[in-house]
Amino acid sequence: MTALTQIIARQIAKTGPITLAEYMTTCLLHPQHGYYTTRDPLGAAGDFTTAPEISQMFGELLGLCLAQAWMDQGAPDHFILAELGPGRGSLMQDALRATARVPGFHAAAELHLVEASPTLRAEQAKRLGGHTPIWHDQISDLPEAPLFLIANEFFDALPIRQFTRAEEGWRETMIGLQDDTLRPGLSDAAPVAALAHRLNDTKPGDLVETCAPASGTAAQIGARIAAHGGAALIIDYGDWRTLGDTLQALQDHQPTDPFAAPGQADLTAHVDFEALAQAAAPACHTKLTPQGVFLERLGITPRAQALARNLQGASLEDHIAAHRRLTHPAEMGSLFKTLALFPKGAPPPPGLET
Repeated sequence: MTALTQIIARQIAKTGPITLAEYMTTCLLHPQHGYYTTRDPLGAAGDFTTAPEISQMFGELLGLCLAQAWMDQGAPDHFILAELGPGRGSLMQDALRATARVPGFHAAAELHLVEASPTLRAEQAKRLGGHTPIWHDQISDLPEAPLFLIANEFFDALPIRQFTRAEEGWRETMIGLQDDTLRPGLSDAAPVAALAHRLNDTKPGDLVETCAPASGTAAQIGARIAAHGGAALIIDYGDWRTLGDTLQALQDHQPTDPFAAPGQADLTAHVDFEALAQAAAPACHTKLTPQGVFLERLGITPRAQALARNLQGASLEDHIAAHRRLTHPAEMGSLFKTLALFPKGAPPPPGLET
């Protein structure tokens, strides 16, 4: 039994079963034993790989997309350039390199990073120290100003709750102890007001997930953009409305039991983009667009061809594979989606439509 398993088990023994959201929060962010607070989870030596680690093209195109949105909104002379959950800082590093020649963009930008992991903050500082980033634990700490923001694979790691529909209401997934082992179970059925809108598209036995932290974060982003201007690019896996159990755990790039080794595996769930869009009002939102379509509209293929001219052998093969992995429907191209937020009266960011 790991140290974190013992901590969770003691809590359950003392207060009773905990929600899945409480479990995920402890597993990911416990100060001494949490997954994100104790390691760099990215790359071959970690547990998963994100798009910015696959190719520089991803961050370059997202940076240029935001730069064009900035120009489309009159190029304000001071704005917050922010990223939620910046990983190693690779995406922002590529975005800043690509936008270095956009007149006035860097001079007007103030770089802010929302990152809870001390380990990843150190990695970000190595790559972005020359741009004097300012770190925050939460989005509410960002200054009030025009906000141009990227959130790539951020919302999928926020803690969810799960509810299974019953004839007499909803039964919530709770984590309890069985023979000194952590196991999920179901609570007694009860009405859940927040799920009233799901009664029309579900039946008894269906499972629905909610994520209050995601909606709360989207609401803050939307309020800032509606009030001050800006744009937010949200890229993640999920769909317009989720249905079913999407909780997953990854360890050493392989699926594993989410309850077997708390704090040792990455825990994520699919993003409900409809909930984000609704929470972000009064900011406008674009249509949900597959990542591959979005990147192709931004010009990833011409960029890939330009980079390929200077490559050969294994480097060229890796480059071609990276382009395919980001865009092909059988890889990340369809699984990952893009949603943008922007203020009323402004055009949507490039590559997206309403």
